[in-house]
Amino acid sequence: MSEEPEKKEWHIKDAELVVTPALPPDFQISLHTHDTQDGESTIVELKMGSHPAPKITLYTSYDCPWAHRSQIALAELGLEFETVIIDLSVPRPPEYLAINPRGLVPALSYNGEILTESGVISQFLVDAHPSHLEKTSREEGGALQRARYNFFIETYFSKVAPHVVKAGIGKTSEEREQAATNAIDAIVKEIEPLVQNAAPFFGGSEKLTFVEKKKAPAFWKWANAVSKEKSVTYIWDEEATAKRLLARYKKLREA
Repeated sequence: MSEEPEKKEWHIKDAELVVTPALPPDFQISLHTHDTQDGESTIVELKMGSHPAPKITLYTSYDCPWAHRSQIALAELGLEFETVIIDLSVPRPPEYLAINPRGLVPALSYNGEILTESGVISQFLVDAHPSHLEKTSREEGGALQRARYNFFIETYFSKVAPHVVKAGIGKTSEEREQAATNAIDAIVKEIEPLVQNAAPFFGGSEKLTFVEKKKAPAFWKWANAVSKEKSVTYIWDEEATAKRLLARYKKLREA
């Protein structure tokens, strides 16, 4: 015999219900309301029952750091998904171009709906499955937290990442050394202040968040903690990745 769905009651005002923390994404909600005698509140009966798990397919390449963002999000959310590896060293097959005409990875099929671009996919997953990664906008402090996460991400990609890339593809050793110095300086100036309260993760969180001792001790402490997370390392092959990057940078320098 199946169990009756859990029932709860809340007294709410203005016909608005806010549940904190957010309910798990695999629950369906049925609301039944009626006015109370004082006319100021409504009694809400909440019935919860499991939804079928979403059918997820991730089209990815372990060689692509951008695709890692989506894989980390899926792992942190504990979602089951099928992985389809796309070989980036050869022209994309017509079957994949039908999914993503740009031929880039990652791409995600979520119950048959196709999403592309790592940032878009990661944000969708976080929004569809509320968790420790990021508060919802309706939770207390959620909008501010999300704004700060987005600022951190934008700061890294606009202020630090260009120097990191140039440190790999600079035509001369002097250019590469200067770019590496500029990258470190940008980390000290732009990123270090943003991770001062990391404990050990961004925003003082004890778990990995949506973002995620030398000249910048707080940055290196934060980066070291992130790099040890299982959701980050389970597809990471440091030796193979370094070999591929060095070969790619050499090819770009010679172009």
